[in-house]
Amino acid sequence: MGKQSEEESRPSIERAIESISCLISLSHSIKSFSVKWQLIRSKLEELYSGISAVENLDSGFDPSLSSLVKAILVSLKECHDLASRCLNVSYVGKLLMQSDLDVIAGKLDRHVRNLSMIYSAGILSHGFAIVVSKPSGKACRDDMRFYVRDLLTRMKIGDVEMKRQALVKLNESMEEDDRYTKMVVEISDMVNILIEFLDSEMGIQEEASKAMLLISGFDSYKPVLIQSCVVGPLVRVLENGNVVGREASARCLMELTDNSENAWSVSAHGGVAALLKICSCGEFGGELIASSCGVLRNLVGVEEIKRYMIEEDMVSTFIKLIGSKDEIVQVNSIELLTSLCSRDEQSREILVREGGIQELVLVADPNSVSSSKAKEMALRAIHNLCFGSVSYLNTLMSSQFLVHLLYLLRNGEFIVQESALKVTSRLCSLPMEVKRIMGDAGFMPELVRFLDAKSLHVREIASDALCCLISVPKNRKKFLQDDGNISYILQLLDEEEMRNEKNDLGGTKFLISILMLLTSCNRVRRKISASGYLKSIAEKEDSDAKRLVKKLSKNRLRTILGGIWHS
Repeated sequence: MGKQSEEESRPSIERAIESISCLISLSHSIKSFSVKWQLIRSKLEELYSGISAVENLDSGFDPSLSSLVKAILVSLKECHDLASRCLNVSYVGKLLMQSDLDVIAGKLDRHVRNLSMIYSAGILSHGFAIVVSKPSGKACRDDMRFYVRDLLTRMKIGDVEMKRQALVKLNESMEEDDRYTKMVVEISDMVNILIEFLDSEMGIQEEASKAMLLISGFDSYKPVLIQSCVVGPLVRVLENGNVVGREASARCLMELTDNSENAWSVSAHGGVAALLKICSCGEFGGELIASSCGVLRNLVGVEEIKRYMIEEDMVSTFIKLIGSKDEIVQVNSIELLTSLCSRDEQSREILVREGGIQELVLVADPNSVSSSKAKEMALRAIHNLCFGSVSYLNTLMSSQFLVHLLYLLRNGEFIVQESALKVTSRLCSLPMEVKRIMGDAGFMPELVRFLDAKSLHVREIASDALCCLISVPKNRKKFLQDDGNISYILQLLDEEEMRNEKNDLGGTKFLISILMLLTSCNRVRRKISASGYLKSIAEKEDSDAKRLVKKLSKNRLRTILGGIWHS
């Protein structure tokens, strides 16, 4: 009897599928009662997805499904009759037609819920969880929307495996085409269902976390997630999910907390404690720890959260992470420490006391395995954190830092060189003793090389740093021992003048500042005069150049008077 019932139901299922497909197509042509038909079409699409899946059922056919399919066919006949009347505008009155459309929408909704109940009873076998084919890349918006709605229906009525496969297909679609992400956000209840899945079984939770991450990658969709209360479920995934789910959840929270207004929401749901636990625990992989550091970096702008992190002794934990072999952990932990300590003396003192400066210097060591990105971040951190007091500087200078800095200035990749140059310039502004040490260490020739950099900003930093060093008599004497230095600066000055003539920003004032410091030397004055530069600037309204001319004139007068006095 059961076998006969199943055989009888197969043609009915096929007729139902064909009828639903025809109605969906027909509904797009109906102009009257467009809002009502949009709702009906949505119910038809859900019903289509559920009924289509039954075609793939290999075993376990439920008799209750047979009676449901018959009821669905009756409703579809009524719906088709209403569609024809609306299309031909052959109905008696608008109010009556609106009432009829509400009734059929209610019937279709009940059929969807009844189908869902049958599925929930467990008639779907493992091999039954089949998802329809995704439309091609050139598919129209309606086809794409139908596909997404089909996936949504399977998420609603399917068993665990069907839901998981639907989520996988949805994530694949969103990764390949941003238009699918937009549809997910626009379709009613879809975001809410995805968020509900964050508290579901592990496999579903993992895919739902990936979906949240994909949606959070768009600034315009972040408010939708926040308003849908996604933070709490994401924090629970951080606490209890598998590694993949936790990584996706942490990265999603990092995206959402770019806006500091969301920081309190993370804290209110226990997210700070969960993130700190991940960073403290050695069992997690680099991606998860790095993303957790990234979220915490976004949160330290809130004073109460920063104080909590300091009180929990997390500065020491983050210092340990600097020594990680994973580049992303190194970079993110250094960024976090910089944000945490740059404007907080208490945390900076902990950083120094716990060996944080030495760890940063180790990352900057040319012989370390750290990447160029990590070295760049370490130099930035040193620039921001190590100039607050004499004790910080003493710790830095006693860690072989100058040796590493000079090497990176000379041989590092451009992005590392620029960071090294900024730290060098900061050091050059320190008291006389530091300047003398840097002059003896060989920094001046390296700074001269940067005077011809393509970047005006780099040229200015190098010129300013060189001025600071040659303001020390011992360094100035050493600098003048190389005759090529003055000739090179004068050559660069001519090139800067050419840039100015082309309305390009020039750095003449910094080069002139260097020459101003050297005019006490007769040899320098003769070189400047012989260069012809004085004649060219005499015709220009250049205050820096005029000051140089004035100083040269005074020095020349002193020389003449000195000669007369001694004769």
